[in-house]
Amino acid sequence: MGNEILEFECSAIDAQGSFLPEYTGYGQDISPRFVISNLSPAAKTIAITLEDMSHPIKGFTHWVIWNIPALDIIEKAVPAGKSIAIQGNINAKQGIAYGLHRYAGPKPPRGKSHIYRFTLYVLDCEIDLSANVFKKSLLKKAAGHIIQKGEISGEFTAR
Repeated sequence: MGNEILEFECSAIDAQGSFLPEYTGYGQDISPRFVISNLSPAAKTIAITLEDMSHPIKGFTHWVIWNIPALDIIEKAVPAGKSIAIQGNINAKQGIAYGLHRYAGPKPPRGKSHIYRFTLYVLDCEIDLSANVFKKSLLKKAAGHIIQKGEISGEFTAR
């Protein structure tokens, strides 16, 4: 893996580090927009995971997607489905997260606060993998192809 940290902004998390309700299971439950500021020229694709860092199952996955074109902007509201088109690339895949092939935003029990983490992985290739896999399989297949990585965390309290 390259040692360059990926710098990006995520529309789901405000300046105070809180998840905005629109992007949660209590709101519209849509994936956020990502704006990347230092994408490597060697980048071919991007993979994204969203994990609940406070869940009893450590790193419980809420979203896993890969083969997103390596662009500076990933628009919000990625549609559900195993294979989807994102900004012209029809090879994008969503693996199994929360038992689904889609973004599943934060949804802690009412009255509870959880920390959620987006991780963006920049890869030097497309990943040839069935959508019927979990995050662990994606990361294993991507090992050796990750040239940049960045993370952002946000807290969400269910009211």
